[in-house]
Amino acid sequence: MRVVIAGAGSVGRSIARELLGHGHEVTLVDRQPSAMRVAQVSEADWLLADACELSTLTEAKVDECDVVVAATGDDKANLVISLLSKTEYGVPRTVARVNNPKNEWMFDEAWGVDVAVSTPRIMTAMVEEAVAVGDLVRIFTFHQSGAGILGLTLPTDSPLVGKRVGQVVWPTDIVLACIVRDDRPLTPSPDDTIEGRDELLFVTSRDADEQALEQILNRGPAAS
Repeated sequence: MRVVIAGAGSVGRSIARELLGHGHEVTLVDRQPSAMRVAQVSEADWLLADACELSTLTEAKVDECDVVVAATGDDKANLVISLLSKTEYGVPRTVARVNNPKNEWMFDEAWGVDVAVSTPRIMTAMVEEAVAVGDLVRIFTFHQSGAGILGLTLPTDSPLVGKRVGQVVWPTDIVLACIVRDDRPLTPSPDDTIEGRDELLFVTSRDADEQALEQILNRGPAAS
């Protein structure tokens, strides 16, 4: 996979290192000479230029890449980069960093953003998940599809404790994707038993009935 990352600050460099470690090709773009810390991510291609300019995106060969990551510290720039990448170059997937949560509402398909990543929002969700055992927490939303990731730490007195996954009839368009137990992710099978303090991660569609899921989590499963 070929990825162009706009913004070579600490966030952009960290993403680049992870992607390179997984065998992907990465180009880092930044308009600030001070950001050109090539030695820190020497395996990447580097470009000193303004990613909000079409000429820069052309030079970075955005039209040949699979993903563009707009990871600058400026929300306006991230929106422009995403929009240009999607509309002018037809990039299959754009991921944009949201620096100010108040701007999150703009980061959608109208601005060419497939996935918006708001670090404050994710951290808030993690805090809520940690302190509110038994509460269903929305961790992430994919703006293009409207699908979401929901998480819950199951209380020890939940009616689901001791039930097999296959005994639970989950609501339509809601899938139990992962069980995290003792810091280990498990792929749930019908015969797996649900235990207290399990972290349950669900993938939902835009129109999924989350209230029905909460009822099951609070009242126990219907017979399958």
